[in-house]
Amino acid sequence: PISTSYLLRSICITSFNIIATRSFALHRTKSLLTRAAIPALLTSQPITSRPQSFSTTKTRMSTTDATITDETKIRDNDSNPLLATWSDQPFHLPPFSLIKPSHFASAFDAAMTEHTAELQSIVDNPDTPTFENTIAAYDRAGSLLTRVALVFSNMCSSLNTDELKVVQTEMTPVLSRHRSSTYTLPGLFEKIEAVHNDRESLDTPEQVRLVERLHLNFQRQGASFDAAAREEYADLKARLAALMTEFAQNVMKDEEEYEIALTKDNLAGCPASLISAAREAAVERGGGETGKEYVMTLSRSMVEPYLTYATSRDKREEVWRAWSARGELDPNRANAPIAVEMLKLRQRQAVMHGCRTFAEYQCMDRMAKTPEAVMELLENVWERAKISADKERQALEDYCKEMGDDLGEEGLQAWDWRYYAEKVRIAKYDFDESEMMPYLSLEKVTDAVMGVSNKLFGLRYAKRDDISSYHPTVATYEVRETTAEDPDKLVALFIHDNFARKYKSGGAWMSAYRSQTKNLPSTLDKVEAIPIISNNNNFAKSSPTLLSFDDATTLFHEMGHAHHGMLSSATYSTLAGTNVLSDFVELPSQLMEHWLRQPEVLKEYATHYETGEAIPDELLEKWRRANLFNEGFATIEYTACALIDMLVHQLDSYDNFDLAAFEREQLERLGMPQGIIMRHRPTHFLHLFASSSYAAGYYVYLWAEVLDADAFAAFAETGNVFDENVAKKAREFIYSSGNTVAPDELFRKFRGRDPDIKFMLEKKGLLNDEVCEEKKE
Repeated sequence: PISTSYLLRSICITSFNIIATRSFALHRTKSLLTRAAIPALLTSQPITSRPQSFSTTKTRMSTTDATITDETKIRDNDSNPLLATWSDQPFHLPPFSLIKPSHFASAFDAAMTEHTAELQSIVDNPDTPTFENTIAAYDRAGSLLTRVALVFSNMCSSLNTDELKVVQTEMTPVLSRHRSSTYTLPGLFEKIEAVHNDRESLDTPEQVRLVERLHLNFQRQGASFDAAAREEYADLKARLAALMTEFAQNVMKDEEEYEIALTKDNLAGCPASLISAAREAAVERGGGETGKEYVMTLSRSMVEPYLTYATSRDKREEVWRAWSARGELDPNRANAPIAVEMLKLRQRQAVMHGCRTFAEYQCMDRMAKTPEAVMELLENVWERAKISADKERQALEDYCKEMGDDLGEEGLQAWDWRYYAEKVRIAKYDFDESEMMPYLSLEKVTDAVMGVSNKLFGLRYAKRDDISSYHPTVATYEVRETTAEDPDKLVALFIHDNFARKYKSGGAWMSAYRSQTKNLPSTLDKVEAIPIISNNNNFAKSSPTLLSFDDATTLFHEMGHAHHGMLSSATYSTLAGTNVLSDFVELPSQLMEHWLRQPEVLKEYATHYETGEAIPDELLEKWRRANLFNEGFATIEYTACALIDMLVHQLDSYDNFDLAAFEREQLERLGMPQGIIMRHRPTHFLHLFASSSYAAGYYVYLWAEVLDADAFAAFAETGNVFDENVAKKAREFIYSSGNTVAPDELFRKFRGRDPDIKFMLEKKGLLNDEVCEEKKE
């Protein structure tokens, strides 16, 4: 995902989960995994009765009205592992085996108290405000809260048990109000503003950047409001946090509980790996007791292959309808009214900041700057993609006629597109994507991405089987490199969590348990400056686990985000790693995807899981020729989401607003091609409604694709995709700088000029002239 859902510095979280929806452009008939893992501080149990007034009512609990009681809250700090030093753990990793959901509430209590005291000490300092006693001190403040919050966030995404959901629901508004209080602590903003007014005298450009970013963040969080407005804003933010929690947990519950029983006949046409995954899902969900031999869950890594290969049209429709209705499968978990209330609150938030719409407010602090600039890019690509998609649909319909397949009066439907696209791909290019899967085992793809990492940046990965994590299938690695000063320098710890399971959010994402910094509090061990980075995927576990090319690209994408965190070299944690503007954050991830498609990488690492044979040249050639097939579908599926996102957040009123009608009417106005729907329909659009960072910001993947296509061209132009000089510049200006320099300046430093859209259009096969001609007509 993912995203990016920023857990802002106001609660001292110096890194955040990324909703990392991988570039839609890279797949052909199979779609990309949705990076739906939202920072878990903002996810929670469903709320049975939502208050009408966000400013006067408390957040309700789950359907069981569970609450955190003195019996479930551990208050003895001495016995709370979250408040211990962790010095007895390797590299000061979290003591996962000791941490229980009941530890979090008291740990947050202690951490928030400590954080407030640290900020108050900045305010109470009688000396003239300086960078060191105000800005650097602010950057260091809240180290305990950061640590507790990051563990909590990660657990709520990766192992969100029912007990933890109760804690999560209870803590969400509490954390939100603490966040608001840090921005409005009397005297703190005045100290920051004093340094801001004298920032030209600071020692380094990075210090100036930090002061400017903090000053802007405080303003955007209401620090300049009067007392009444501050109170209203705090209430508004707390209510939004509770609603985001409810929205995300509704989707998670649908994915956890909903299943479709399948028979062997229902799986006709499916590859062996999918059949194995359906069998394992049945076993995991008690199939032996219920008699269900095979089970289809609503995991994207199961649904999309099923829609691609299953011959049963009726069963494909059943699976598709359930999958596309997440967030509205159960009337007790209806997400549409939650989304509408959030839209109203966001509009009020924008108005309080002097903006007409929430889209305007969001874009002000992004590379795009204005909604109009975003719409220009989206509409350019949309019109081009519609032409491609219409041609693709015609090819699918022609194939159906040739085969004598009767699709009825309504013709090709959304549950048909992937299935017939795969048939046409085979017929036109003699390429069956499932033929690649035996060469793309999870083990070999992991070897490939780590090998690419080594060739580009000199990183070495050593798996530590002796280090236990929060689940037996999670792997931990030391990441090291050779430097002039240290032949075996520790760069980061990397946690790899690859499999779908109960209590885990769907999709794929990067997150951190600890971010990089050079501004460590003197009381902490130096190892605390070493980042701990995590990648989460949701592959269907089987024996062996074979990946589609799309899944393999997902793994590369998340490792791109991971490198952004691992290679960070900022002085101050506020500017470190992925704490960048959201339309830059997908550049490192989408850039990394390019190396999986390089023949030399595939020839070295794509070997058959049984024989060890390298992938045949003939199969690679077929894959290469079919590379852009179905690109119109993929682009439409994504761009529709980005357009609806921008359009819905450009409204200035939501009185009597019907979200479903808006979706239907806008897609009709845009000319949505028949047989394609939004990749994420509003009721399960986690990027928009389980987080605020991607709201009026889903466009960032396309914006970043302009950047990543141009950036990879820098490698290709040398004739060596591992060119040492270009890789060095990529490390410095894309992966290591964080937010220490403005993103547009970073790109110019890397490329020597502003980005050129032609590389993205060429990569997507959209450099056609028909769009211009149609517009003239």
